[in-house]
Amino acid sequence: MAEYQIHQLKNGIRLVHQNLSKANNGQVAHLGLIIDSGSRDEFPHQNGLAHFIEHLIFKGTEKRKAYHILSRLEDIGGELNAYTSKEETVIQAAFLSQHYARALELFADIVFHSVFPEKELKKEKEVVIDEINSYKDSPSEQIFDDFDCLLFPEHPLGKNILGTKKLVKTFNRKLVKEFIEQNYNTDKMIISSVGAIEFPKLVRLFEKYFADKSENISSSTREAVNSYVPIDQIKKRRLFQAHCMIGNRAYSLKDEKRTAFSLLNNYLGGPGLNSRLNLAIREKYGFTYNLESNFTPFTDVGNFSVYMGTDKNYLDRSIELVNKELQILRDKKLGPLQLKKAKQQFAGQIAISEESNAVKMHNNGRSLLSYGRISTLEEVHLKIHKVSAEAILEVANEIFDPNQMSMLVFK
Repeated sequence: MAEYQIHQLKNGIRLVHQNLSKANNGQVAHLGLIIDSGSRDEFPHQNGLAHFIEHLIFKGTEKRKAYHILSRLEDIGGELNAYTSKEETVIQAAFLSQHYARALELFADIVFHSVFPEKELKKEKEVVIDEINSYKDSPSEQIFDDFDCLLFPEHPLGKNILGTKKLVKTFNRKLVKEFIEQNYNTDKMIISSVGAIEFPKLVRLFEKYFADKSENISSSTREAVNSYVPIDQIKKRRLFQAHCMIGNRAYSLKDEKRTAFSLLNNYLGGPGLNSRLNLAIREKYGFTYNLESNFTPFTDVGNFSVYMGTDKNYLDRSIELVNKELQILRDKKLGPLQLKKAKQQFAGQIAISEESNAVKMHNNGRSLLSYGRISTLEEVHLKIHKVSAEAILEVANEIFDPNQMSMLVFK
């Protein structure tokens, strides 16, 4: 039997399933409805609307009130949640595998039959405004979104997912329904499942609850990224600690250089305590507590950044040390032993993350959405193994080019 099984309805909605036996940690199922629509797909007057809708779909349908939506899975010990990113909206659930029918029916109800009661709209505006205020109290989070504004000026990718308080107050049912009609396209919806249920049974349930949904094929294209001019910006804030981000635009999801750069980013400042940045700055000098590098690929572009939080007295020296590490990776190829260790570490981290069935569910759905197929763990490891020291040097010189790097500082 294939590790992954896929079924597509006539309306375009796809199902991907990874069947687990109950003996193989499959007693708990993970189900996600992944929609290829996020804050990037908003017009200027809609900024924050994708996230607002993610809140609203739990607030009432044609046959359920908010309480009944929240209780539907929690009554049987399950969990229901959702999130919005730049390019996706995801509804997710975890539950015992015998309750697939209940979960699928609920997903179909909230996505296709939400009614967005006026009372709930008003209430949820206040909730989102509180979320925006809370986020502004967290400079270590806000700096990531503000840095996006530097990399993608005057473009939806540079806008905050939460939107602004001023715009949130203008949202109404008409705007909500327009956005859903424009962006919740059936050919851009994936149901991703990992759990102990046979595929034919799951397909029958999938067809029962989703086959009757009207076809809504996408006709729009995403706004292309605009030009980018590097910039350094310092924002004065009343903070005990300085926060700094240094970075550049990077490779897209489908760029052939993405694997090499993912490996390089992990080697530079990934979660391992032996990353170059951690050893060179935190361990050697004790300058920073939070220090990491990140690479986020989108449909047609990517985002690379180094983030650090440090004492204001150590900020200049910390920036100098980060730039020194980037220069070393631009100037010198990794040796055979360094490259081997970097590959082993990255491959091992990916394999460990795949131990989580929730992660598998998300990865399978995103992969099908982005590439039309799902790579096995063996294929991913083979791609990593094929990366050469020359390829890493090439991407380091392209993305770590000091003439293309931007910097943002809160202090």
